[in-house]
Amino acid sequence: MTALGLLYPGHFAEDDFPRIEQLLGSDIRVDVVHTDIGEDGPGVAALRELGAEERLAAGVAELRLAGADAVVWACAGGSFVHGWEGAQRQVRALAVAAGMPASATSFAFVHAARELGARRVAVGTTAPGEVAALLADFLRAGGLEVAGVRSSESVTAAEAATWGEEEVLALARAADVPEAQAVLLPDAALHTAAHVPTLEKALSKPVLTANQVTVWEGLRLADRRVNAPALGTLFTREPLVQA
Repeated sequence: MTALGLLYPGHFAEDDFPRIEQLLGSDIRVDVVHTDIGEDGPGVAALRELGAEERLAAGVAELRLAGADAVVWACAGGSFVHGWEGAQRQVRALAVAAGMPASATSFAFVHAARELGARRVAVGTTAPGEVAALLADFLRAGGLEVAGVRSSESVTAAEAATWGEEEVLALARAADVPEAQAVLLPDAALHTAAHVPTLEKALSKPVLTANQVTVWEGLRLADRRVNAPALGTLFTREPLVQA
């Protein structure tokens, strides 16, 4: 049994994780501990507060008791707004507090894109432009080329959580550009676990979503590789995108 511990902010699209767990197989367990979000706002200040060390530390003890093998801060914005170095410090502090390997969704996107050989990516996000720009900077710091960014501007997490397949697909299509080798949807509040195959079929390229890459990153930390095509190209055994 491999147990993954996720620190997830608030209550928005956490029902993605039982679906992902089911698709991964019976020897994978995904434990979710919810962290306090404070203000549900899309701005930089709110996101920095979201990932404050004390907020993350509050959920660590529960994950240790659950027997997690690795922990992932299941939030991109609450990580990348601190910059590459700041996000690394955040993860290191989390690993020390948890006593296990740790990462965050922001790093998961970089690692997943590398896994697929996708050096040029496009980003579709519900965050405002200033936040999207910080994400683009973070991805570039991770060695990726950002071919385009599409922002829906100032959608709260609660609003994003109400989006269905049609809205998510529209965001992905709006973000996509021909030169991008993959499309990234970084919002953990979006329900995407059931939509990845549809998204990839519509765009004819890999689509990486927050909750999908978060679980994949936990498996990577736990040194597990799982073949689950229903979760998209990332969960197939062989990368399909070549640089």
